[in-house]
Amino acid sequence: MALSYVEADRSVALREISIGEVLREAAAEVPDAPALINGSADPTQRRRWTYAELLATAEGVAHQLLGRMQPGERLAIWSVNVAEWELVQFGAALAGIPVVAINPAYTAAELEYVLGQSGSVALVLGPEFRGVDPATELAKVRHRLPALRETFTLDATSPLFAPVDTSVQGKTPPGPTYPPELPDVDPVSLAMMQYTSGTTGRPKGAMLSHRALCNNSRLFNRRLRLDGAGAWVNAMPMFHIGGSSFGAIGSMWSRAAHIITVFDPALMLELIETERPAFLPTVPTMLMAMAEHPDFLTRDHSSIQVVMAGSTTIPAELIRRVEKEWGANFVPCYGQTECSGVIVQALPEDSPEDKSAYAGKPLEQVEVRVVDPASDDLVPLGEVGEFHVRGYTTMSGYFAMPEETAATLDPDGWLHTGDLGIMDARGYCQVTGRLKDMIIRGGENIYPREIEDRLIEHPAISEIAVIGLPDERMGEEVVAVVRPAPGAELDPAEWKAFAREQLSSAKVPRRWFVVDAMPCTPSGKIQKFKLPQLLEAGAAREVTPPRGS
Repeated sequence: MALSYVEADRSVALREISIGEVLREAAAEVPDAPALINGSADPTQRRRWTYAELLATAEGVAHQLLGRMQPGERLAIWSVNVAEWELVQFGAALAGIPVVAINPAYTAAELEYVLGQSGSVALVLGPEFRGVDPATELAKVRHRLPALRETFTLDATSPLFAPVDTSVQGKTPPGPTYPPELPDVDPVSLAMMQYTSGTTGRPKGAMLSHRALCNNSRLFNRRLRLDGAGAWVNAMPMFHIGGSSFGAIGSMWSRAAHIITVFDPALMLELIETERPAFLPTVPTMLMAMAEHPDFLTRDHSSIQVVMAGSTTIPAELIRRVEKEWGANFVPCYGQTECSGVIVQALPEDSPEDKSAYAGKPLEQVEVRVVDPASDDLVPLGEVGEFHVRGYTTMSGYFAMPEETAATLDPDGWLHTGDLGIMDARGYCQVTGRLKDMIIRGGENIYPREIEDRLIEHPAISEIAVIGLPDERMGEEVVAVVRPAPGAELDPAEWKAFAREQLSSAKVPRRWFVVDAMPCTPSGKIQKFKLPQLLEAGAAREVTPPRGS
């Protein structure tokens, strides 16, 4: 093989199956096995469901939803990680109702955009998160969302979790009626919309099918080689593929318990010791926080067999350290929301050198190529180009965005990832950069254009460019380079406060620089690639908001 292309490995057949059917198969096989655990910080609040109980609860949720919605109508979930997120996710799947997953850190304005753009007719609100009450935030924009008919919560008093009488007879209008049987859900139908921001506009809803999510989580799980090994502890957010697909569906293929929690290093270490999970999906910042916590040396983490981390290049020394300190295999991967999750993944037995130099090789049933972005011609092995992916796993498109879809999915079915990287003769791949100037901060994808579009509205800012700079702990940090409006007062505290009003916390720039002029092309476009060089050369002045601002 001289060119950067891997033909799809057809040795493992795809399953024609829906998310609800994955749960039904698991409940039939191991009804009394633990399926779901709410990883609360208070051990007395750790509610548990067996597979039979999870199926029964999810079927009840499905009936409740179908008493108020039609199959195909969209249900949004806006919540931090709690076990009920998964209960509603599987209930919606059994009802043929697509889930719209929303970041719980969103502001009211961001929530309004996603609910409106997705056409969601119902919304499930989670508990308070970082001092923000979701119901209060929704109230700020509710009057501008005419399509939104129903609002539920995730607490025990929610109608979603009430007992259901599926006997249609004797129902008295205007109360909801419940169909006696749940629908047959087509595996190729829409299961979930996950929003990914772009560099050229507002967030886009990637449409992912049951078939794609089920098979990607199955093949990802298969490569971990953890069948029957025990529980999975998961602090990856449920609004993200890492929580709702890899965690919730992936663990089910192994008949494992899925422990849902919110990341806190002390809590994670306690859960690992008491619940004895075998698998720990993370991002590097989580691993470092746990390893640096004083409880790390006193807690028993010997149950962990595989630690996974993606989203960034992992230094070989960190991999060796993790494998030594955790006594577990470290497995890197590379994926994308538009591809329903993992594209390439390492093997547990790969060497530390391979694991640091490459994210792994493509999963089965997926074609991957590396091309010259200008010509779409395959590049030679070892040369940098753009990753293209083709197969069952690619999204069907961005919801109600035909132009953006056409720019990402070509007529031959290749998804243009926007990621730059290399491939070796074995088909092992590594990402080396991005055509899109996305920032990955602590494992979260952040898109500069969205931040720039908000901050340019500030009257004291004439031009702004947002870039990512390397950060030892977070991987990359959000940095704003500003050309102030003529005569405007330099007030970085005010800029930061303005950003906080418009954007979720992770998107607010941590460092601010001022320049007299931006480096531009002859047509006036800012040359972002030159900005890190200018900052390093001291050609921009850093202005620091007062501590606590």
